[in-house]
Amino acid sequence: MADEAVILVRGAGDIATGTIHRLWSAGFRVIALETEFPAAIRRQVAFGEAIYEGEIVVEGVKAVRISAWQEAEAAWSQGAVPVLVDPQGECVNQLHPMAVVDAILAKKNLGTNKGMAELTIALGPGFIAGEDVDVVIETMRGHNLGRIIRSGSALANTGVPGVIGGYGAERVIHAPEKGICRNVAQIGDFVTEGEVIAWIEQEKERIPVNASITGLLRGLIRDGYPVVKGFKIADIDPRKTEAANCFTISDKARCIGGSVLELVCGYQASHQKK
Repeated sequence: MADEAVILVRGAGDIATGTIHRLWSAGFRVIALETEFPAAIRRQVAFGEAIYEGEIVVEGVKAVRISAWQEAEAAWSQGAVPVLVDPQGECVNQLHPMAVVDAILAKKNLGTNKGMAELTIALGPGFIAGEDVDVVIETMRGHNLGRIIRSGSALANTGVPGVIGGYGAERVIHAPEKGICRNVAQIGDFVTEGEVIAWIEQEKERIPVNASITGLLRGLIRDGYPVVKGFKIADIDPRKTEAANCFTISDKARCIGGSVLELVCGYQASHQKK
């Protein structure tokens, strides 16, 4: 890679992947940290899927699962982003990253702090810039999406998804009950309102998960994933002409990723002058 500085990204879901993709494409060595069982909905554009599949390619960039932080160098040398199961960020002390990006999007701080790296960045609410981390980036769709916040916090989570094609909350589907999700449809399928896209399998019965609106199934949780009632499991895009969007990084993820890249490049440039 063009630069020896390491950027550590906590999380490898679809928004995190937009950030990882931009940093990697700009020449930075990036390592992503994930949980043992990632729960991404937009799985086709989430580097976290490498935890299950061993590797995944998103828009020309490959990510591979590694079993220990010492394997990161080999992955980089092979032109791939290493993804490691390390939800607590324990490898930070060994890798000494130039920057740490919290892209978990948990709406709360799961342990990221300013002592982890020279530059610490958090995406979305749950952090205070200047206290928990150096910088926070706004993740809510709208005029301020991607805004760099150096003092204060991002907007609080409203629980209402951004509007796409005129639909907001209607386009997101949550598990009706606790159980094992068994998929009927696949990401990229065109589904009609009321159609069964999955079943929630319980010990004695199966509960249908119906499409909330007509459109493209943009996201669907991994088949066999255990869910609780209310867990987000699917996302429908009402724009039936946008099938390619199911397999490409979103505008939101690119915007946020661009802000992270701006911060990292700016930090690096300022320190090179010293």
